Amino acid sequence: MSEERYSDRVSAKISDGIRRGLRGESECVVTDAMTTAHVGGRQRVMTTPAMIMQMEETAQEVTRPFLPVDHTTVGYEIFVRHRAAAPLGTRVRISAELIAVDDRRLQFRVEARAGDVTVGEGTIRRTIIRLGALDRLPTG
Repeated sequence: MSEERYSDRVSAKISDGIRRGLRGESECVVTDAMTTAHVGGRQRVMTTPAMIMQMEETAQEVTRPFLPVDHTTVGYEIFVRHRAAAPLGTRVRISAELIAVDDRRLQFRVEARAGDVTVGEGTIRRTIIRLGALDRLPTG
């Protein structure tokens, strides 16, 4: 979907404050549990799934203050490049900017940096859901 198709705001029924340009940041230190060591890697560097998890959590926090208490966001599409290694103990800063809003669908530009080095970057799409909606899905 092109960015031009997106409106600036989410339906007022859900939240008035969600709009393009909202930003958030978080920081983490690469721990052993986040490295390739647990999957047999010889070098202890941040795994791609660990980096993406940090990006997802940061994106989710951008809109949390604007959502009703009975709503949340869930990810449904991820386009991320892991560009550089972040060794064990590295401090990584994650940023997320809301770049597109189409009713309940949200697109974020995300980036992970260790100092001046871009560790990863890309886009994440999330959708707003009512809490409990996933409870109705079939299991097993």
